[in-house]
Amino acid sequence: MLQSTAAIALLLCVQSLHGSALPAVSSYEFTAYRMQQYNLGQHKYGCRGAIVVAEARSAEEPSLTRRCVIMKVEDFTTEKYSEAQRQNAAAILILLPQNISSIPHNAVESFMVSESETLLKETLMPVYVAPEDEQLLCMYEEVKQAAATRTSSIFVRVLRSMVTATAFQILVINNAPIKATTDNAIITLEGVLLGAVEDAPTIVIAAHYDSYGLAPWLSYGADSNAGGVTILIELARLFQKLYSSPRTRPQFNLMFSLTGGGKYNFLGTKRWIEENLDHAESSLLHDNVAFVLCLDTLANGDELYMHVSRPPKPDTPMQSFIQQLEEVVSSRFPWVKVGLVHKKINLVESTVAWEHERYSLRRILGFTLSHLEDPKSELRGSMLDTMQVLTDACRVEAEFCVISFFPSAKPTSKSVIQDIQDSRISSLMSFLTSVPRATQLLDKEPSHILLVNSLEHEFKRYLQQVHRHTFRQDKRDPDITFFDQMSQPIVMYRVKPAAFDLFLGGCIAAYLGIVYYAIQNFGFLYTKLKAAVKTKHH
Repeated sequence: MLQSTAAIALLLCVQSLHGSALPAVSSYEFTAYRMQQYNLGQHKYGCRGAIVVAEARSAEEPSLTRRCVIMKVEDFTTEKYSEAQRQNAAAILILLPQNISSIPHNAVESFMVSESETLLKETLMPVYVAPEDEQLLCMYEEVKQAAATRTSSIFVRVLRSMVTATAFQILVINNAPIKATTDNAIITLEGVLLGAVEDAPTIVIAAHYDSYGLAPWLSYGADSNAGGVTILIELARLFQKLYSSPRTRPQFNLMFSLTGGGKYNFLGTKRWIEENLDHAESSLLHDNVAFVLCLDTLANGDELYMHVSRPPKPDTPMQSFIQQLEEVVSSRFPWVKVGLVHKKINLVESTVAWEHERYSLRRILGFTLSHLEDPKSELRGSMLDTMQVLTDACRVEAEFCVISFFPSAKPTSKSVIQDIQDSRISSLMSFLTSVPRATQLLDKEPSHILLVNSLEHEFKRYLQQVHRHTFRQDKRDPDITFFDQMSQPIVMYRVKPAAFDLFLGGCIAAYLGIVYYAIQNFGFLYTKLKAAVKTKHH
């Protein structure tokens, strides 16, 4: 009877402990996307590590050494990132919400600033981003609760660690070394609308189409620069109507250019200019270029800044164009703030701030239109750049471009402006932001190749002499080097801590010891128990 009582008590104890935890070993596999890694010239950016085998911990833990730090977007700050580096954390895993609009605005701004600062530095610590799901959120909440108990007494913490299962192991399945990829192609599209005379001057309208953010696979770039691409294509459609009639065709050419590599020192623009000026036998860039208009980050905001490398001279096409812009905005969109930002090109720096600076370096006048005043703004490259508020910006661009380019055809210009289609703008914007447009993806993944092909199709619908330029790098001395393993399968194991196994082993040993003692001293125990029962009855 004594044996049965002890056995039942021990089984109940073990069952209650076991019932409070998940099965001893369970796993969940998910896909995470590694932080940017690239070399631009002699400068290195992003994370150099990919392999992770570590226990998951909250960023609130006092000790992060050799741990994988789990954060939400709201948790990620430059200070916490630096602290993880200082403590030699094994990795950082950021959980990205499926619905970006659910993140508070102040948290979005804070993350973008930290993201921008993080991308400027090189680190050996792997940094991954994974879309949130139920299992990952469950892990996040449990490691956060575990961090909260660190403030409890030592006895409570030890007891909790022995009888609960809150240990999560994060394992990157692919342990192959990271390899450099120098075979990435940068694609540039160009097309023209020819003027009424043979030797007409040329106005170039340009935009870059690639996106940028902490993780390339999660960078959709709505404002930067799907907005600029959408406006450029809409302008091509509107101007095609005016150029199709001899009565409204102007005395100048329009050249449209969509370039890749915009987020990497505008390498696509640089190579395209070199191709036209240094290698092509004939090109519109060889001849009389009035100015270049570059469209960048135009999908949000109530500001419109004209960035120039040098102020335009009086009585020049560029100065007249800027003056027309100010008049159109003040009369039609009085709530939009307009400003001129003059920034000289620093020849000592290896990078340029805006696309027009690539033209200025070759003595071609140009300027960039953007709703951003600061070229170093964090809004120019973020995973959270998904907001789409484009119709007003497109109308401003279209109206001032049409009126400025065609002041003598205002009745026709007004009819063209009325043809701006909000549904078409929204549809094109949605298509451009349906897949990430990181430069290292655009010539490799089928969905990304389809996107570039679709842009080429839009050019062929409205423009003449459409050309597709594919620029490949010199493998011996590449301008930019990307690296592989940007998308990784990761397994999350949930296991009981080792202390639980020791505790359970101790319980079993104690049970066997009690049984052994009871068997060896059965007579003595029986006599004592019988005597105790008789005493109770008397």
